[in-house]
Order: sequence, then structure tokens, then C-alpha cells
Amino acid sequence: MRDNSADYREIFLNDLPMMDARAPVEFDKGAFPGAVNLPLMTDVERQRVGTCYKQHGQQAAIELGHQLVSGATKAERIARWAAFAQANPQGYLYCFRGGLRSQIVQQWLESEAGIAYPRVVGGYKAMRTFLLETTREALERCAFVVVGGLTGTGKTDVIARLDNSLDLEGHANHRGSSFGKRATGQPSNIDFENRLAVDVLKKRAAGIEQFVVEDEGRMIGRCALPLELYQGMQGFPLVWLEDAFDDRVERILRDYVVDLCAEFVDLQGEAGFEQYAARLLESLGNIHKRLGGERYQRLLAIMQAALDEQRRSGAVDLHRGWIEGLLREYYDPMYAFQRESKAERIEFAGKQDELVDYLRERALRSRR
Repeated sequence: MRDNSADYREIFLNDLPMMDARAPVEFDKGAFPGAVNLPLMTDVERQRVGTCYKQHGQQAAIELGHQLVSGATKAERIARWAAFAQANPQGYLYCFRGGLRSQIVQQWLESEAGIAYPRVVGGYKAMRTFLLETTREALERCAFVVVGGLTGTGKTDVIARLDNSLDLEGHANHRGSSFGKRATGQPSNIDFENRLAVDVLKKRAAGIEQFVVEDEGRMIGRCALPLELYQGMQGFPLVWLEDAFDDRVERILRDYVVDLCAEFVDLQGEAGFEQYAARLLESLGNIHKRLGGERYQRLLAIMQAALDEQRRSGAVDLHRGWIEGLLREYYDPMYAFQRESKAERIEFAGKQDELVDYLRERALRSRR
């Protein structure tokens, strides 16, 4: 058997497969990219064993666990673990602390299925600590630059074109605004932090020591930026992306209407359009108070007419009406104030190609 491992860096850098033996409720709260949940115990079984442990001690809890996971239940779970191990011979298994549960899975795999499979020493807790420290260390040792700009200028497109960027919105599966929800859900906050840390780890291993991030609030949808990163972003150097008003409208139309509708239809089939329409209306409703009653009702009427026409003919032209209104009356004044408040930090401003060239050259200078 390969040795049990505490080399978390190697595991994450190489995307090694991982079998998570924790209960589903633990896995749902937070896991690692690519990990597969094949629990030793279900949530109910784990709860019963935990109660037994508190009332009667460890030995009684172990005995109860063996009673609950026995016979056909035990055989079925071993078969699933064995299938994973055979399909992923380079992988590892883990539980919360790398203790009793992963040791039992390991022992049963070897004694019942003849498979010697290594586990992660320290388990989930140690790997999670390693990833949190990875992000913290990067913030202490690396340089960061923030990309700002008005809504619709294509800040996310800039991030996508750079090798040294961290796609915060991509890791959060959210576009970062009141309209930013995607058709697919967001990860848990722990999953978001883990994905970000693995990205940082891989880029630093490739020699990157200067990162570019998009200007964000503390929350990207329901995902919170690590506090140290958010605080740092309030003082990092800033570059400002500029673009023509009409181009911004077209980009928002593409991202928040055409592409979003396609996402919902791909997922939901014929029902997808109505899900998409409800999402747009909900997003506008989320800023109802900030828009004010009259402006909200006016933009709502335009949006509803645009959705009706899109439903009838597939045409999206009418959506430009509410997009233009939101930009001129809501987003642009808000972002203009933010730009003024951050003016001292802005070291470059320009259109997308100019900004990308500047940031690439900036990264090259930092390596010389």
C-alpha cells in the first residue's frame, strides 16, 4: 500500500482523487474540489453514534456504529469504496480528523475487499487549515492589483484573459451584482474559500507572485470573501476599465439576458424560460427600495414587456430599455462616486485591450 499522506500541497497541486468518508451533512457544509462523498455512516447513523458517545463513552459508540453498519449495509458501502479505489488508484481517503472513521474504512477495504488504500493524515481539518493558510500567506507575500470599472465594461472578461488573475466570481458561481445569480447554485462559503485557495496554490507553484482580482464587495451573492482579502482590496493598487455606453449595454444584454436564458433552458428545458424570467424580475425587485417606487415601476414595466416579447418571438431588443435605464439612473452614479473615492489608487485607466496589455507588462516587470 502507498503510505498515508500529510503532503497536502501535493494532493491539491495534482488534483488527486479523494474519498470523503464523513457524513453527508458534513460534506455539504464544505469539501474540496473533486472530492467524492462515500460516507461510513449516514447523517442519522452519525447522530445516533454521537449521542451514544456522549451518554455512554467511546467504546459503546464504536459498538453501536458496528451494529448500524453491518451485514448488507456494510457490504454495499465497501463495494462503493472499492469501486472508487479501483477507479482512482492514485487517490486518498479521509474523514474529519483522519482518525477513527477513515481508519475503519481503510481496514474494511483491506480485510473485506483486499484493497490497501491510503488515507490523509489529519483529515479534512488539517487540509482545510492548510488551504486557509495558503490564502493568508499569499496576501502577506504577494502583490495584488484590483480591476475596477463601471457596470458592463467587461471586468470579468479582463480577468479571463490574464494568467495571473483570480476569478472570484467564477469560484463563487455568481456575477457579483444584484442580477448576478446564475441558473446553477452557488457553492457553500467553505467550498468557495477552498476553491480560491487551490487556485492560489497552483498559480504560486507556477511562479506567479502578482495577482489580479476584480473589484468586489465583501459578498459575492451568498459567498463572503476572506476577510483579509477584502480588507486588502480596500488599499491595493487599482486599474480602471473604460468602455463606451452602447458597448456596455450590449455586454450586459449578452451576459444577463441571452446567456442567462440559455443557462436556464439548458438546465430546465421548456420550463427554463419561465425560471429565467422569474429570476430577472426577482433581481430587479431586490433593489426596489434603492430604486424608489416610481423608477422601479417604470423599469419593471419595460422589463415585463421585454420578457413578453422574448417569450413570444425570441427577440431580446426591448431588454435594452431597462438596461439603459438602470445604468444611467442607478449604477453609473453609484460607480462614479466610488471612482472618485478611489481616485488616488488608480494607476492606469483604459479600454480592455489596453488594460490587459498594461497588466501583463506589470506582471512581467515584477518578475525581472
